[in-house]
Amino acid sequence: MTTEPATDAGSGSSAERAFASALSPRRERTRERLLDAAFTVFAQHGIHGASIEAVCEAAGFTRGAFYSNFSSKEELFLALAERAQRRQLAALETVVADLQPDVVRDGSVDHTAVRAILSVVVTDPGQARTWALMRAELELLAMRDPTVGAPFLAQEQALRRECGAAIERILANLGLRFTIDQDTAVDLLLGTYESSMRASMIANPEVQDGDVAARSEVLTQLANLLVTSTR
Repeated sequence: MTTEPATDAGSGSSAERAFASALSPRRERTRERLLDAAFTVFAQHGIHGASIEAVCEAAGFTRGAFYSNFSSKEELFLALAERAQRRQLAALETVVADLQPDVVRDGSVDHTAVRAILSVVVTDPGQARTWALMRAELELLAMRDPTVGAPFLAQEQALRRECGAAIERILANLGLRFTIDQDTAVDLLLGTYESSMRASMIANPEVQDGDVAARSEVLTQLANLLVTSTR
């Protein structure tokens, strides 16, 4: 295993600060490897069942590397959620770029496009099952531990606001609009998508991650009610 040295870029000589700055890319790689390892370990064993040692072993680092990046498993959990949110918003922009201009024909909305938008907001379809397990663990921890619950809720609210604004902007560009207020519409759509995805996983234990996001007839019916054409 390797050890990530702890440094403080805000103190010491100019040479020390330069050295610390040079370590930043390495530290970022260490952090990402720890997050990747934790994503798998926590999904398999849960936050209470997984130890810091198990995460470090999976990442190929020592406990020193862990504690130079995170103060606890809880902080690591929140960092995973924050990273997922950044990736979801980036994926949203990619989906938007790939949407075809004919998603609205003769006043009829192609709700497959709406589902495609929601699928990347909720999770990475390529790792849907693993993220669903991770998210369930995080929500349980947030409900049990107020020190996790408060920042988790703040993250969730920020993500909903950003996603809601992005989805409404996308809909407007496609000649679509919500039939009710944005916040309520986004909550209903995302909540329904997440519920349908979990039900699909439970009903089909062997389903591949890439197939999970497509199994949501309820979502299509809801989109028919909440999204309409402006043309």
